[in-house]
Amino acid sequence: MNPLRGNPHRLKLAVFGVNVSGGCSMTSMPGTLGITWEETKRVALAAEAAGFDALVPVARWKGMGGDTNFNHRSFEPFTWAAGLAAITSRIALFSTCHVPTVHPVRVAKEFATIDHISGGRFCLNIVAGWNEREISMFGAPQAAHDTRYDIAEEWISLIKALWSKEGEFDWSGDHFKVPAAYSEPKPLQQTPVIMSAGNSPRGQAFAASHADLNFVVAPDLPTAGKAAQGVRALANQRARNLQVFGQCYVVCRDTEAEARAFVEKYVTELGDWDGVRNLLDVLIPNSQSALGSEWEAMAANMIAGYGALPLVGTPDQVVAGLVRMSDAGLDGTTLSWVDYHAGIEQFDKVLRPRLVEAGLRERNY
Repeated sequence: MNPLRGNPHRLKLAVFGVNVSGGCSMTSMPGTLGITWEETKRVALAAEAAGFDALVPVARWKGMGGDTNFNHRSFEPFTWAAGLAAITSRIALFSTCHVPTVHPVRVAKEFATIDHISGGRFCLNIVAGWNEREISMFGAPQAAHDTRYDIAEEWISLIKALWSKEGEFDWSGDHFKVPAAYSEPKPLQQTPVIMSAGNSPRGQAFAASHADLNFVVAPDLPTAGKAAQGVRALANQRARNLQVFGQCYVVCRDTEAEARAFVEKYVTELGDWDGVRNLLDVLIPNSQSALGSEWEAMAANMIAGYGALPLVGTPDQVVAGLVRMSDAGLDGTTLSWVDYHAGIEQFDKVLRPRLVEAGLRERNY
């Protein structure tokens, strides 16, 4: 059974960004991920041993330039997941997939293959497309925002048909024409777990119709909680249940002062400010002019943890932050660190027992 189904934890936890250089931190601080297979295996096995529910990769095709060329080294998410499926036994494994880069017939087959390798633990994170510099590498301009979701809806609908229909069938849609479509074997999961990251109205409608998990990126916890409530209501209108995950970065030290000093060091002093400008300009053209006085705070948060919510402070403060996430209506969150090896070890030894005590995690699951 997929670890994200029938999971008793009040707050589910996933490790994010293990397959890309720098992980989620745009900094030259020592200890960030370099991306070798041996490193990847160590992090994945440590996360599984520490009780994490899932590993979620980033789909990345080139770096962001700047001093670190953030994420320029990356393992392709499907083959990355297949490799980890063979050496893990419990943790759920995602592939993050940019819809314009892979035909649905191929995705249906690749998913089923990895689902068999993993024993039914594979999941799909769907991204309709956002980084035009990367998508253009595949030979076609990126479609307009809402059109991308129109394509994604037909893309996943065809994949679900390939997962469920016996024998051949013809598919003739607005975006895909597939005569005599066929795919065997089917995934081990009768209903594979699908994640989306819909934050716009169109993206939330897509998630409500097609996803089991929606990945919310928000500037603060009240906004994240409100977004969770809204997209869950949309899913309920479609007679569907939807879990909502947030995104956090963790800096946990013995004192709050030590934690904040570390953030100051890796963000303000050693942050890749040229790289983050490139990243924000992809999201918001001419971002510094467009955002004005808000640019620096947004840039700092991107450097700190890819725009995630901060969990900065003592162990008790970090746990209290996770309790607030659950109380705000989030079902789970991804976590990242500057140093994943040290962060996962600290989670296992220091934070995990406190999370059990706080009622967020079950002791023996």
